[in-house]
Amino acid sequence: MNYCFILLLSLLASASGFAQATAPALVNAAFNAHMANNFRQAGQLYEQAFALPGAPPSAGQLYNSACSWALAGEPTKAFRNLNRATEAGWDNLTQLKTDPDLASLRPDKRWPQLLKKAEAAVARVEATQNIPLKRELQAMHESDQGPRRVLGPLQQRYPAGAPQLDSLYQQMKLHDTQNEARVKAIIAQYGWPGASLVGRAGSSTAFLVLQHSNLATIQEYLPLIRQAAAKGELGKGELALMEDRVLIFQNKPQVYGSQVRSNAATGKMEFYPIQDEAHVDERRATMELGPLADYARMFNFTYVPAK
Repeated sequence: MNYCFILLLSLLASASGFAQATAPALVNAAFNAHMANNFRQAGQLYEQAFALPGAPPSAGQLYNSACSWALAGEPTKAFRNLNRATEAGWDNLTQLKTDPDLASLRPDKRWPQLLKKAEAAVARVEATQNIPLKRELQAMHESDQGPRRVLGPLQQRYPAGAPQLDSLYQQMKLHDTQNEARVKAIIAQYGWPGASLVGRAGSSTAFLVLQHSNLATIQEYLPLIRQAAAKGELGKGELALMEDRVLIFQNKPQVYGSQVRSNAATGKMEFYPIQDEAHVDERRATMELGPLADYARMFNFTYVPAK
């Protein structure tokens, strides 16, 4: 599974009635199709979304569509969208070179040319970026997400309080404390480490680290995060998650429906309370998020939109 899919799980959505669907809904319907191994359908949905008028597709969307086409056995379409992704700013060369979704493309005679083009594009972008800081944030992302990737499987294998889980929680706490201190120092020195300074992934890593902190820390940096999102230095969806996180900490209804919990009585997943729930999907659309019903599927529960 590629990096962008992992990083943007919070942006899941889908569409019903594709003919009238918006581009974000189609893009996220494509995500769901890909996750269900319906790769050709995913590629087709991406193309429908890209053909709609409005903002051009992002580098991540183009990259993901290429992964779908590659797995569908459509190398020409995959190469076309990888080239477009490179032109749109895709800058994760490591992912490009190692992503198993693209394995079928690497023996192709077009691969060396694509790789050369991508490396040249990244070199041009990185000429204006802080590369040591970018690399540091890449390593920080792994220390933040690595333990969390294995948490779910361990929770299924061991009961609460098991030594294996306690050890992992301690590891996460240590990494979170260290990463938070470092991100605060980075912000003090550079301001928000935005996409233009450290790339999209670097900016998202700073967001992830602060999202795992406490209410006081989030409130301290929220104005800066809002400014970064307004300037395109951080994704709107990430801002939405942070806005909701603050409200949940304050025991207030969330705005975008990004926060979920396990019901204490039933043990089933559900959303924290949502203000003006009948219009939540409209608000989500303004933050480039898809319908809440489809977001719920990622957490394996069914959500019926409020009337």
